[in-house]
Amino acid sequence: MNGGQIGNVDLVKQLNSAAVYRLIDQQGPISRIQIADVSQLAPASVTKITRQLLERGLIKEVAQQASTGGRRAISLTTETEPFHSIAVRIGRDYIQLSLFTLGGQELARTQHTFNYSNQTDLLEGLIRQVHAFINGHIDSIKQLVAIGIVLPGLVNPETGVVEYMPNTDIDNLALGDVVRDAFDIECYVGNDTRGMALAEYFFGASRDCQDSILVSVHRGTGSGIIVNGQVFLGFNRNVGEIGHIQIDPLGEQCQCGNFGCLETVAANPAILKRIRTLLDKGYESSLSGIKKITMQDVCEHALEGDSLAKESLVRVGNELGKVLAITINLFNPQKIIIAGDINQAKEIVYPAIRRNVETQSLKTFHSNLPIVPSELEEQPTMGAFAMVKRSMLNGALLQKLLGDQA
Repeated sequence: MNGGQIGNVDLVKQLNSAAVYRLIDQQGPISRIQIADVSQLAPASVTKITRQLLERGLIKEVAQQASTGGRRAISLTTETEPFHSIAVRIGRDYIQLSLFTLGGQELARTQHTFNYSNQTDLLEGLIRQVHAFINGHIDSIKQLVAIGIVLPGLVNPETGVVEYMPNTDIDNLALGDVVRDAFDIECYVGNDTRGMALAEYFFGASRDCQDSILVSVHRGTGSGIIVNGQVFLGFNRNVGEIGHIQIDPLGEQCQCGNFGCLETVAANPAILKRIRTLLDKGYESSLSGIKKITMQDVCEHALEGDSLAKESLVRVGNELGKVLAITINLFNPQKIIIAGDINQAKEIVYPAIRRNVETQSLKTFHSNLPIVPSELEEQPTMGAFAMVKRSMLNGALLQKLLGDQA
């Protein structure tokens, strides 16, 4: 019985500290009186929590001139510069690492080829790369407080266990625990697309709304769904696999084993494969002179009026729009965010998406619904940092940093 009570007391501390820190982070400069008013916490509790945060250096006092001309009020803002985290994005054949302040400022970045086919290779390579990154930036790192990792596949973000990764032999890999033990630092693990959706909510295109859907079109097609400011996760932690919604029962076989999934049409490899097939059949196109066609080539030639390139991207927009219409009917989001190389030709792709959304979803759901490009395409590790940011705002990492003070 006592164990349960102690746990509840600790949880209440965590939630209250998080509520105060969150207000200072998101609405600062803010006074203690305002914090108590908005959070509904007792002023004495606010005073105690802010004192702990000040002693740990997580917040700082700033003087603000009172509008009445009287005594200057003391307000609080977060102190983010001295606290650093490493954000890691693991791709199918590459790894990207960045150093961030708690405020989301990227201080350093590196990328390397990273090949692995089983979890031993993955773990050993990852730990080696993180060690090398830390050693390479040892002079820049102040207080290292956490490591965030995102990767393609199915992840339980609460436990940091990787359940599945494409083209990799994985057996319930406790990645979070392994990295935590190797570096003696907190580690948070998540799916790359859902991490990017969270990053857009904290720092990017959806920071002005509570409900949004991010669709990522890269090697595969995935989505991250934000509901009430939280990543939407089912009981088994994984949702949003829109790349495996069937759009053509007679279509090509997908890597998942089914036929005609969205990913067999609206993913970079599928787009390029179809163009190459049509060129081999004799279709005329300005792309025919290019030995190894890239998505950048396709977008550029489409914008220049090449009919094959343009038709290929309109086809992608049509199929994406059909699937987005389903998700819009299900979730009624405030905004749709598109991530991927197809944004280079959004003038062609987006009208096709919108046409299908408007003909296949409820009018009240799609009227005035913004469809916008990702704002964080150039910061690919931001999704991993978003895991760390979330752990500060929900109190998990915050409580660790406060330690015995709390």
